Amino acid sequence: MIVEPRVEEYAEAHTTADGELLERLAEETRAKTDIPQMMVGRLEGQFLAFLVRATGARRVLELGTFTGYSSISMARALPDGGRIITCDVNEETTAIARRYADEAGVVDRINYRLGPAIETLAGLDGPFDLIFIDADKDGYVDYYEAALPKLDDDGLILADNTLASGNVVEEDPGAMAAAIKRFNDHVSADERVECVVLTIRDGVTLIRRRPPG
Repeated sequence: MIVEPRVEEYAEAHTTADGELLERLAEETRAKTDIPQMMVGRLEGQFLAFLVRATGARRVLELGTFTGYSSISMARALPDGGRIITCDVNEETTAIARRYADEAGVVDRINYRLGPAIETLAGLDGPFDLIFIDADKDGYVDYYEAALPKLDDDGLILADNTLASGNVVEEDPGAMAAAIKRFNDHVSADERVECVVLTIRDGVTLIRRRPPG
């Protein structure tokens, strides 16, 4: 984590709890997956839910379902009639996500799509009010370019893991962080948008279209 562990723990302890169901989901994710750190957890889950409520988002697109912590968090915050489309290539983790969403009473708000996200994106009509990118890091630039035309004029794109455990500042950051650096450079140089990189968990970048004028 990019934040000192005791500070991270303090922040989490003083953030509204997600409830027993998501605690069980987190436990199962740690027990049954090889990379449980992909799960967003309480801080980011609550952050996503706050954004959905604050923006009044009704159409949400998520690239990277994993075991469903983020999609359930956002689905709970949707207004009546709101929907999420979430994409992943892993059938087993998506089955976990669907099972917990059903138990949480939000499965009817979530449309699960299996297959490469870039292919799913090509077949979707916008606009989306909020787009959350949290899939394979090598694909971030392509996902961003495919998603931006489908973003509502007042919508937000969120990209996860954009500080890559702090390795983005290293000269030899490793393959994953190098892919994130390419994405960060691409977005910050894109005159169509404005962005802010937040030090939440592993880094979250908020992106919106640049206002005219």
